[in-house]
Amino acid sequence: MTENKTYFFISDIHLGLNNREVEKEKERKLINFLHFAQSNCSELYIVGDLFDYWFEYKRVVQKGFFKTLSALTELAESGIKIHYFIGNHDFLHRDFFEKEVGAILYNDAVDVFLNGKRFYIGHGDGLVKNDTGYKILKLVLRNKLLQRLYSAVHPDLGIKIASSSSKKSRDYTSNKNYGTVDGLIETAYSKFDSGIEYVLFGHSHQRALEKYNNGIYVNLGSWLEKPCYGKFINSFEIIDWE
Repeated sequence: MTENKTYFFISDIHLGLNNREVEKEKERKLINFLHFAQSNCSELYIVGDLFDYWFEYKRVVQKGFFKTLSALTELAESGIKIHYFIGNHDFLHRDFFEKEVGAILYNDAVDVFLNGKRFYIGHGDGLVKNDTGYKILKLVLRNKLLQRLYSAVHPDLGIKIASSSSKKSRDYTSNKNYGTVDGLIETAYSKFDSGIEYVLFGHSHQRALEKYNNGIYVNLGSWLEKPCYGKFINSFEIIDWE
């Protein structure tokens, strides 16, 4: 009988959001977690928005996250499979994470079996109710032609614009009233009805671990207030990371 794997999950770390000292401490905690994961899990799922903004040029890697990228590369080289889901603050990924880090990149949610349990995993952006503005913005940000045109902008200016846009997006999201219906949970319920056993999202920053009939809805919250990670072997738990 094959022994069950141990899966770890993190989401919405948003490296680069705050001032240097705050981000330095956040990155320290993240790197400690990645070192911990190297000895304690089989696979790591990063469910979007590892960075507060990421725009990848062909020959330039943005400054400020060298230690994180090194720790992720070391993790992958140790044999831990890394799954990276593109979030709404990932403006453009090319092939850096796949070729240099060794991660598997996902543009959309996936339906996958983990230890015999059926999971639906995705960042969750575009599912929140009453957010037509973001859905339109997502179409613009994911447009290949516009991405190529933006790539012609000098990295110093391009990353500055991306950072500013990211912070404005957060201010808009934080102050917006989305109403009482949570599209993430509504989507989860529809997935449960189709046979999914676990639905896992990030994006909303609202930590949740809720049972619904035969399914379990998980939201990993964020590392902005209280860092945590998800762990799954035979059941799912969310664990604070200090």
